[in-house]
Amino acid sequence: MSAEALRVALPAPHETSRPLRALDAPLPARRPRLLYGIVAVGGALAIAAAQMGLSILTTQGTYEMSALTAQQRSLSWETQMLEDDVAGLSSPQYLAANASALGMVVGQTPNYLRLSDGAIVGTGKAASSSSSVHALSRAAVTNALVSGVPLVTDPDASLQSGVTVDQTLLLNTPTPPAIADGLPTPATH
Repeated sequence: MSAEALRVALPAPHETSRPLRALDAPLPARRPRLLYGIVAVGGALAIAAAQMGLSILTTQGTYEMSALTAQQRSLSWETQMLEDDVAGLSSPQYLAANASALGMVVGQTPNYLRLSDGAIVGTGKAASSSSSVHALSRAAVTNALVSGVPLVTDPDASLQSGVTVDQTLLLNTPTPPAIADGLPTPATH
């Protein structure tokens, strides 16, 4: 580039609006404001404390939920046991055993009272003192829910835990063939 091109590109010293001059000493550096630093550190500490507090509350809530879940499970088991007890005490075996202990017997033929004229429909005879149902000594089906539970009418008596089966029923019941060599399979070609 030629010198004349440089003169055109650079402005002349008298054309600048500010005169250039050398400084005696550099300007002192501004000291940082202490208040801004304190606010920034305090804000960071407040955020950290809030996070820790929320973490502690969340953890505490989890422990409480776990304890309540275990308590609910325990109460559900207790409810189920009580429902089983109620089912056993309202079972036909237990009711028949209590009725038998009271001296009640099963009527042989039903009798009805006609309300229109007050007439008795049926044989009209009282039930005999012997009953065909022996609830205390022999049951067709065992009831584990009431075995050993004392009767309401007689606390010394209870339903037997085992079942006594009439031997004549066993003799007349065919027995299935014994399986000695595994399950029987059909012969195929």
